[in-house]
Amino acid sequence: MIRKKVLLILAIATAAAMSVSVTACLASNNSVTDSSDTTAEVVNVVTGEEFNNSKDGEHAIEISGDTAEYSNIKVTKTGDSTSGDEADFYGDNAAVFATDGATLTLTDIVVDTNGTHANAVFSYGEGTTVNISNSKITTSGNCSGGLMTTGGGTMNATNLDIHTTGNSSAAIRSDRGGGTVNVDGGTYVTDGTGSPAIYSTADITVSNATLKSTASEGVVVEGKNSVTLNNVNLTADHNKNNSDKTNNLNAVMIYQSMSGDASVGLATFTMTGGSLTNKNGDVFFVNNTATTITLENAEIVNQDANGVFLRAAAAGWGSDGSNGGKVNLYLKKQAQSGDIVVDKVSALNLYLSDGTTYTGTVNGANEGEVYVEIESGSKWVLTGDSYITGLTCDTDAIDLNGHKLYVDGNIYSTGTASTGTAITIATESSSSGRPDGMPGEPPSGDRTNGEKPSGDFPGDPPSGERPQGDPPSGDPPGDPPSGDPPSGSPGGNGGEPPAKPSETTT
Repeated sequence: MIRKKVLLILAIATAAAMSVSVTACLASNNSVTDSSDTTAEVVNVVTGEEFNNSKDGEHAIEISGDTAEYSNIKVTKTGDSTSGDEADFYGDNAAVFATDGATLTLTDIVVDTNGTHANAVFSYGEGTTVNISNSKITTSGNCSGGLMTTGGGTMNATNLDIHTTGNSSAAIRSDRGGGTVNVDGGTYVTDGTGSPAIYSTADITVSNATLKSTASEGVVVEGKNSVTLNNVNLTADHNKNNSDKTNNLNAVMIYQSMSGDASVGLATFTMTGGSLTNKNGDVFFVNNTATTITLENAEIVNQDANGVFLRAAAAGWGSDGSNGGKVNLYLKKQAQSGDIVVDKVSALNLYLSDGTTYTGTVNGANEGEVYVEIESGSKWVLTGDSYITGLTCDTDAIDLNGHKLYVDGNIYSTGTASTGTAITIATESSSSGRPDGMPGEPPSGDRTNGEKPSGDFPGDPPSGERPQGDPPSGDPPGDPPSGDPPSGSPGGNGGEPPAKPSETTT
């Protein structure tokens, strides 16, 4: 690793809010004491430098427990990680890496990486914060995200230009242990298979930005985590599947892989303002998890005439019979069109409010449970026969448009008010079908928070943040077996949970 000596600016607060600066070599102390015994923070300030690293598993910049600022610098990272988990969970081989409660501020920087598992800017661990603004990031290797947050770290980004071209390389990315990510402004583009613009196992909020994926989903939310989009323009061209667990193409997928990388629970996707343009397949796909989706005054356009607005259905994750999608869908101030599909192991509560007009067929195959609630001033216009189990509406809320609506098996009559009961949406995802305690399953409470263990952790499930067919070091060659092991069986992969396919899972 090549490191350059850096300047230390000792920021000493005075009554006049002025500062005194001195120049020194980089030291390990974070504070100095003046003659008055007043302790001041030492900030490592670097500007106008270049940082290069080509060694496997190393960093061009590493900040551990310190407070540091870098501006107008260029960072170049090549070399690979020999352990996908170490890279994806704990920051091995990242170009810029902050950990151990560090506070790192990056302004007007350029980061370029070309290596496998070479994430660009990485925030790891509780108390660690990375602030990055007005910067450009490019990554070209597989499994190399732009912004990466794990283990409870925090990432704050403003006005970035991020472009990734490798497989499994989300522009805004998180993994085991999650954290908090706030992005405001900028452009975030991905070109690789399995590389959504956002892959969330954290709480991620993006505002006033442009997101684009040219081969993958636009957004993926896994497990008990969230994505919030405010005035964002998202375009997704998911044109190639990345897993044998589903053939579905979609703009937004919400699911639970049961790999141990994301806690089980209610996922959320919220979009206020902005636009979402889907080029292939369905707009939303929910499987093996419960979720709340809220759309308010957002323009949702599906350019695939064969795709649906929302598909809640089982896929290859979880146990057959209990791995559907459980959805609370709130449409507020929306002019929304597109069918909704709910399969026999899935459920939907649909709420229309604030002047929303929804045009489409709901549960046309008469398979899943569906409750619809229409607030006064909102409307549902049918485009095909629909089957629901419960309905709350006033007399002018539904336009049958020449079709039939069945409510709990009874034909609905135009102009009829109704009062029904919403479906209870359980927040659990189904298990992988593996008995408790089987090898490869993280013990309850262990490591799901992203805490790095001491030494090796045999049997830890693969991170899955890798292109299909590219196993981590030490894994047997070849792709994981299709589907999940049968219930009560260790499965055909040494008892490990089903491999979480690369970044997007599809």
